Amino acid sequence: MELIKHAHACVSLTGDGGRIVIDPGAFTPNAAAAVVEAEAVLITHEHVDHFDEALIAQALEERPELRVYGPEAVVGRWSARRGQVTAVRAGDTFRVAGFDVAVFGELHAEIHRDIPRAVNVGYYVDERLYHPGDAYHVPPAPVEMLLVPISGPWTQLGAAADYVREVAPARAIQIHEVMLSELGQQSFARFLSPEMLTEVAVGILPVGEMVEV
Repeated sequence: MELIKHAHACVSLTGDGGRIVIDPGAFTPNAAAAVVEAEAVLITHEHVDHFDEALIAQALEERPELRVYGPEAVVGRWSARRGQVTAVRAGDTFRVAGFDVAVFGELHAEIHRDIPRAVNVGYYVDERLYHPGDAYHVPPAPVEMLLVPISGPWTQLGAAADYVREVAPARAIQIHEVMLSELGQQSFARFLSPEMLTEVAVGILPVGEMVEV
């Protein structure tokens, strides 16, 4: 498959059978274009930086063939469109646009004890790539490419390093980066590297660029 990095937590995956987009949220300027090009949208959780409700609602209206997967807290608002939307939870598997997808994880990482934790799922695609959403959940399966959240009110450098160590992917790429400057992203890349804290480098893939997985 080919992975295209969009801003923040949004990525597109393209294979022989089609294209999916994960987490086209309000912090991703080209989210609408990414959705238009995809046969299916996968949402990890309901926070606006991962889920642009107006964008998805319009896409569902305009494209009856579009399929959207996410927690019930996301897709439940479109109960009249059950042919287009599917609620998923940990342990589910499905096939869409030529991709085999497994669902892992249950809750968003804690931001503060006074803020309720949203339901958050991660997507394991074709037994190679894992997108965790906003959680450092370790999937019970080998990961070739791990997408690593690096910035936000719930993240910590030490927790990110421990996460990469525990998952032990062959490769890793930074996501969830818009709250960091370019210097901040480069600083994280130095810490999350074999020279410092992790055995695999957590690289920076510029927005709009592609890598083969």
